[in-house]
Amino acid sequence: MARRLEKFEKLPVYQKSQELFDLADVIAESLKEDTMKEHLAVQMCSNAALIQAKIAGAEGGSLYSLRMQNAVLIKMAVQDMFNAVSFASMVKINQEDYVNLMRDKIEEFRLVFVEWIRGFDKTYDIPDNWAIRFDTSTPEQEKLEELMFDEDRFFGEFNEDDEDMGNFDDFDDEDDEKGDEPKN
Repeated sequence: MARRLEKFEKLPVYQKSQELFDLADVIAESLKEDTMKEHLAVQMCSNAALIQAKIAGAEGGSLYSLRMQNAVLIKMAVQDMFNAVSFASMVKINQEDYVNLMRDKIEEFRLVFVEWIRGFDKTYDIPDNWAIRFDTSTPEQEKLEELMFDEDRFFGEFNEDDEDMGNFDDFDDEDDEKGDEPKN
């Protein structure tokens, strides 16, 4: 019985990532026996798999900051995979020079990847208190941050029949309220 393709598997970015995965697998298999062969093969293949998992993760959520977090991890995995291929070539443990082939595949992936992330909805996000996307250093920025978060849109995704989860303010750090000094 044929497996039904998930929605994300039909995306051009995912299909290009499959090409990267297939190439990484071929390169890993072609490495000559060497003490580093297994490490490099695992590095290439695990990064190729990570790329696909992060695409699925980005498609599974709709908040801009979470999607971009996955996108950054994808970029890093692609770079790590290329570094492994380059290193294998440099120390001459691959039978053929796959560096240019991998470079070409990565460029094809990059073009589709950029198009994919440009489609992310930047207006659908919430602050994450890490100041990576939002600068909360001024009251004006704090107000902008509040305006960007559409509570109805965010919470509308949840089923109205779900139990009341309470107010997020209920989870404030009790030590802050008591004024206790941190213990060393």
